[in-house]
Amino acid sequence: MAAAPTSSLTPEQISRFRADGFLSIGALTTAEEVAQIREIYDRLFEMRAGWDEGMYHDLAGTEEEGTTEQIPQIMKPALRKYAPELFETELLANAVNIGRQILGDDCLCEVQHAILKPGGGPETPWHQDAAYMGGGSVLRTFSFWVPLQPVTVENGCMQFVRGSHQRDVFEHRSMNDNPRIHALELTPEEMGNVIDPVACPLPAGGAALHDSYTLHYAGPNQTDGGRRALILKAQIEPVPTGKTRIFPWMEAWDTAGMKREKASDT
Repeated sequence: MAAAPTSSLTPEQISRFRADGFLSIGALTTAEEVAQIREIYDRLFEMRAGWDEGMYHDLAGTEEEGTTEQIPQIMKPALRKYAPELFETELLANAVNIGRQILGDDCLCEVQHAILKPGGGPETPWHQDAAYMGGGSVLRTFSFWVPLQPVTVENGCMQFVRGSHQRDVFEHRSMNDNPRIHALELTPEEMGNVIDPVACPLPAGGAALHDSYTLHYAGPNQTDGGRRALILKAQIEPVPTGKTRIFPWMEAWDTAGMKREKASDT
């Protein structure tokens, strides 16, 4: 049975989110549920859930034989056979409730992906989530980035550029300009748009909300322990612009995970 929501935003928080493009909240669920989700999360990564289907992949590496995973990621863990119990969490119920506050009653919310940044793991470069989603429409989407342990600048908390969601998608490329890497980054020419970034430390079970157009970044994990994050996405139908925009960085992708996903569909 799905849990009932226990959390909502104030009108002031909603206004701040719309103005800034991001918002930190101290608790999206309870400490008890964080512990339960963390057990599920660790099990999924231990079993490398979704590897054969390309849903488990290295966000920041090429997955060449003999290399160490940089930032492993599992896509849509609740929508597949791996952890459907995530559908029944208070975390998801609260995300749905807040999503409807911001986007309206038609808002849908899903557990989008899980990212594990190991101790010593690299930075996640500056980017916009919209750069992963293709052009031709105005997206009406935002994410909840939920840490399963306290996060600080030292272990790679989220950082944002205030007001950057008011811009269109900037030019991106694959991380390190290598199309075999899934992660995207701003091109060097666009890095001048990273102005006065705001770091958002959080307790376990808190959340950093950010619009799909908001520039964001997570620094390297300079600690010995892994930094666990679960990302939920809230969305309503995009608005077509009537114009076609092709993202060359998406056309250039040639990752091992995408090849496994394609092979599993045949």
